Amino acid sequence: MTAPVPAGPVSARAPRSPDLGQPTTLLLVRHGRTAYTEQGRFAGGGGPDPDLSPAGRDDARRASAVLAARPAARPLDGLPDPVAVVSSPLRRTRSTAAAVGAALGLDVRIDEEWTEAGFGAWEGLTYAEVSAGWPEELRRWQGSATVAPPEGESLDEVVARVGRARARVTAAFPGSTVVVVSHVTPIRAVVREVLDAGSASLWRIRVDPCSITVVRFWADGGCEVLAVNAVPAP
Repeated sequence: MTAPVPAGPVSARAPRSPDLGQPTTLLLVRHGRTAYTEQGRFAGGGGPDPDLSPAGRDDARRASAVLAARPAARPLDGLPDPVAVVSSPLRRTRSTAAAVGAALGLDVRIDEEWTEAGFGAWEGLTYAEVSAGWPEELRRWQGSATVAPPEGESLDEVVARVGRARARVTAAFPGSTVVVVSHVTPIRAVVREVLDAGSASLWRIRVDPCSITVVRFWADGGCEVLAVNAVPAP
């Protein structure tokens, strides 16, 4: 015998009235690899701006091929064709977005608020270097979303601006599919928003280079995650 399900809030996956129309679907793509990615260095929005490495350009080509091959390619099967490509202004995202846009026949729109978190004094350094030079500051930053790196940006600040950027996209393209090329922290912030999760989730969502994360938003505020960190096959 199946136990009764307690009453509670309506699930984000619950059936919706046809009056609400189609959801807005965001295909969140992390940029391809850079030399900093390969060396394990902090690369945020406020320091050196590395472009894609040769491996990163291969990443971008694979992701573009998957996006262009839909609707047959999972996790994108059955989704409407993308109508726009939006990108962070950093070089690694613009290069990735250019490959995606070319594959889809779409121009790339730049939105500053999709950029990576600002890591301040830690930009360009490895985790070991930061741990050696700022052990207490690193511990506090990892333990609180309100704490920023020296001269950098707190996770709460990133979440706030990414929320604005996400709202702009869903307002501008209601009922459509949009590719957003961004970074680890902004993509985690959107998944956290959809799941209504706590700030600790920002450390627990894996986002690999050129992976595709799929989320949907309805006009009534409902939302759902379809896929996280789907990585194109080599």
